[in-house]
Amino acid sequence: MTSHETSTSALGLDALGIDAKCTVYHNMTYEQIAEHEERFKEGVFTANGTFAVDTGKFTGRSPNDKFIVRQEPSAAHVDWGKVNQPTTAAVFDALYAKATAHFSAAEKMYVFDGYCGANENSRLKVRIITELAWQHHFVTNMFMRPEYKEVAPGSGFAADFTIVNACNIVDDDWKAHGLKSEVFVIFNIEKRLAVIGGTFYGGEMKKGIFSMMNYYLPLKGIMPMHASANKGPKGDTAVFFGLSGTGKTTLSADPKRALIGDDEHGWDDAGIFNFEGGCYAKTINLSAANEPEIYAAIKRDAMLENVWLDAQKVPDYYNIEKTENGRVSYPLYHISNHDPEARGGHPSVVIFLTCDAYGVLPPVSKLTPGQAQYHFLSGYTAKVAGTERGITEPQATFSACFGAAFMTQHPIVYADLLKKKIETHGTRVYLVNTGWTGGAYGVGSRMSLKYTRKCIDAILDGSIENASFEVDPIFAVAVPTTVEGVPAEMLNPVLAWADKAQYTVMAKKLAAEFRANFAQYVLPNHTDYSSFGPNA
Repeated sequence: MTSHETSTSALGLDALGIDAKCTVYHNMTYEQIAEHEERFKEGVFTANGTFAVDTGKFTGRSPNDKFIVRQEPSAAHVDWGKVNQPTTAAVFDALYAKATAHFSAAEKMYVFDGYCGANENSRLKVRIITELAWQHHFVTNMFMRPEYKEVAPGSGFAADFTIVNACNIVDDDWKAHGLKSEVFVIFNIEKRLAVIGGTFYGGEMKKGIFSMMNYYLPLKGIMPMHASANKGPKGDTAVFFGLSGTGKTTLSADPKRALIGDDEHGWDDAGIFNFEGGCYAKTINLSAANEPEIYAAIKRDAMLENVWLDAQKVPDYYNIEKTENGRVSYPLYHISNHDPEARGGHPSVVIFLTCDAYGVLPPVSKLTPGQAQYHFLSGYTAKVAGTERGITEPQATFSACFGAAFMTQHPIVYADLLKKKIETHGTRVYLVNTGWTGGAYGVGSRMSLKYTRKCIDAILDGSIENASFEVDPIFAVAVPTTVEGVPAEMLNPVLAWADKAQYTVMAKKLAAEFRANFAQYVLPNHTDYSSFGPNA
């Protein structure tokens, strides 16, 4: 067996400012990773052999601590603001120097070299340097894993983007640096480098690379998507947009269809391609009955994060004492019906998933092309507890492109790409509500997964097109009157409410929030899609 032990000089880490005398563990096998996780007591192995780790006080991303160096030429393309906060090259250099000095004195380190993207013509070659074996495990699960000979010392592998994850250091001078806390996640696009400190949460590495794909791909006319995708027996491809907690992972893991990927994809002139080599699923309330594919994927080589274990080391996914954002990462091949190429043709269907905390959107509705643009830019959903620091219960929010937290360029850039794609390929677009029915959060109930799957099935097999449709008087979307296996009173949301007057109040309130939010997208020299939103 290849030892996968090398040195900083052999991997060229000295060019990054890391010059340590320690052993560098490079693209280790799963067996080697497990041996390190056990030897260094980084977590525990559950009853069935799955490794489980606690990520400390950070059980979700820390979006307020994410910054990008503001400099040319990238500055002209970045959508500066709350999501993409600017910092200076001097601040980056100071923290990067601190991180590289930390690694230069390390007793060991881990380096993963691989790919983000199944398409050879548009993928990023990534290098991720970490302190802990479980972090190496995480990125091994999440990114495309090359054969070792492709990245071994002397292979000529040269990363397009590198993340240095010095999780054990903090920024003691964060106030002077103009940051929000001692935690930092900073990207330097020109140097093709990022540095992380103060947080152990693995998702920062995954979403960091996604943010960079969202910068680079639109410059090539390729659409990056915060979406899952699957493929039917006849090769028909479906794309599911949605934020964390809306059902992207759950609904794309369909035993009748091949899984392309569960979270991040690109859409180029050839079709859809996955960015990742694995899946990162929420585990809250997970069972073999409600999500059999994901449940079965939790086995040796998968990795659980922040999940409660009982005395016999059996996970209890209903116990949320640690967090509601318990997660599992696993290689894509743990899904038995995954697509080994991680690619598909141009999608026949695009589905926008929303978790409506008001309980007033129908479980499924069909969108016109103009409405598709409106709802894509709006990205309405509810933040779900635990996915970000400080979120303890669902909150109504608008997240452009169903992923504003990861969109490096302006939302209209991605909306224009989507418009071109769906027009060129005749793609049908639907809005599916996986949130509340019969009342708002706290009064109504969460939409049954069984009924949501029935709605998805009707979209994918085309039977929904045979239904009669009624136009919602407030939201103006086309609502089917029948879907096989779904009670008719659920399809029209007002019928599911006991208090009809209160439904109207809440629906009008949400409609007003839609209109207020969308005002930011009425811009000179851009198509005004505001007329495709809710009625005034």
